[in-house]
Amino acid sequence: MSDKQKKIGLFSLIMMIFSSIFGFANMPVAFLQMGYASIPWFIFAALLFFLPVSMMIAEYGAAFKDDHGGMYTWLKESIGEKWAFIGTFIWLSSWIVWLLSISSKVFIPFSALIFGKDMTQTWAFGPFNATQIVGILAILWMIFVTFAASHGAEVISKVSSVGGYFVTGMIFVFIIGSIVTLIAGHGHLSQELTTSSLFVSPNPAFQTPIATLSFVVYAIFAYAGMEALGGIIDSVKDPEKTFPKGMMISSLLIAAGYSVMVLLWGISVNWNEVLNSKSVNLGNITYVMMGHLGYYLGQTLGLSNSTSLLLQSIFIRFVGLGMFLAYVGSFFILIYSPIKSFILGSKHLWSEKMTKLNKVGVPAHAMWMQAILVCVLIFLISFGGGEAKTFYTILTDMSNVATSFPYLFLIAAFPLFKKKQKNLPFEVFKHKGFTNLVVAISFLIVLFGIIFTCVEPFLQGDLVTGFWTVIGPIFFGSLAYGIYARAEKKTKVID
Repeated sequence: MSDKQKKIGLFSLIMMIFSSIFGFANMPVAFLQMGYASIPWFIFAALLFFLPVSMMIAEYGAAFKDDHGGMYTWLKESIGEKWAFIGTFIWLSSWIVWLLSISSKVFIPFSALIFGKDMTQTWAFGPFNATQIVGILAILWMIFVTFAASHGAEVISKVSSVGGYFVTGMIFVFIIGSIVTLIAGHGHLSQELTTSSLFVSPNPAFQTPIATLSFVVYAIFAYAGMEALGGIIDSVKDPEKTFPKGMMISSLLIAAGYSVMVLLWGISVNWNEVLNSKSVNLGNITYVMMGHLGYYLGQTLGLSNSTSLLLQSIFIRFVGLGMFLAYVGSFFILIYSPIKSFILGSKHLWSEKMTKLNKVGVPAHAMWMQAILVCVLIFLISFGGGEAKTFYTILTDMSNVATSFPYLFLIAAFPLFKKKQKNLPFEVFKHKGFTNLVVAISFLIVLFGIIFTCVEPFLQGDLVTGFWTVIGPIFFGSLAYGIYARAEKKTKVID
């Protein structure tokens, strides 16, 4: 960037970080799992995970600002090509798991938009139960999008920005609706706020120490995506001062945003009355809670029951439209972008067929291999015998673990990166002892969060959820090792 071009100032940086990290849908999930007790975990994850790890990523990004390999380059230059390939492959797997999860969840906002509520749990047909029908639809959706994206249907990806406006609007509707409800209800909270409610979950599944500690992965997931920030250091004005200050303010703002919004949910939603039901799951929780907010708002304002139900339907359809457009647009981008970036960054380790780009510039063969893998996993999970609640818990836990796992590589590699890279253009961690302490704390938080998330279903006797939660990193890590070993054997790559 030339000096004449405008650099990113502090306020713009904060807004950029906030908009790329903050996720509205994280709050309904947090409220379902932990209620008000999720708030300390959001603050904990902001201070001991998001803030230090984002500084590490900033140093990585500044050191390799002229290389577009991203995480793969950072790890390769720190811990060698083999572990860089495995670590980045597991990062890619988090996007594959995202495709797996969203291809199944996309029909919930579609149902909410068309019917005014989640009807997917009633979609049994012939010998297939509702979960299996959703699985079959998800497989067909994955095949359709892969076909369309491999033929240059990138115009559809533009609907994600339209969906983004609806989601932003949804946040304003939620905040205004909650405040009006609080005022009209003379300060009454549906979910009682006490000291114990900030530490004890109303959810019976999250009341053991192991289950409570496993929520740290949900909190980490709420701050995921920071690795993309590493590439903007050279665009920041006076980065040595601006970036740390921006990250500090952003981490506090995001933690405060999550905490306040969890509190706002307590105005309209009583956990036992609204969420303690088999029909409520991690797939439809946002629509259930927004719909109830609409109904509760109407009741609090003294409107008739039919008018309150109409408000409920409007709120659900509004959220359904926004989330459906956001899902569809994001899907068309993420079905090719991560895999294209990764295989082109490690081109010499793949076959010519896998790295070949077609006439519209996408790796069609690699995308179809990805589609086959996702379809097989959808089939195995949806036909595994679990009900809808288990199905969406598996998808959420797989996403959380797959998203968190790559940070273990980035954090563990950081001391080696510091040892190898001298005269860094941007440096926050200047003292070896302090660096190692921060690395150890951040690494252990992520590691134990993942361990507790993987162990907790087994302790509850839910072997199916436990198996799928554990298998992701093991399967993709082993697959990466096998691909690298095969390439190493063929090309005699020297690590």
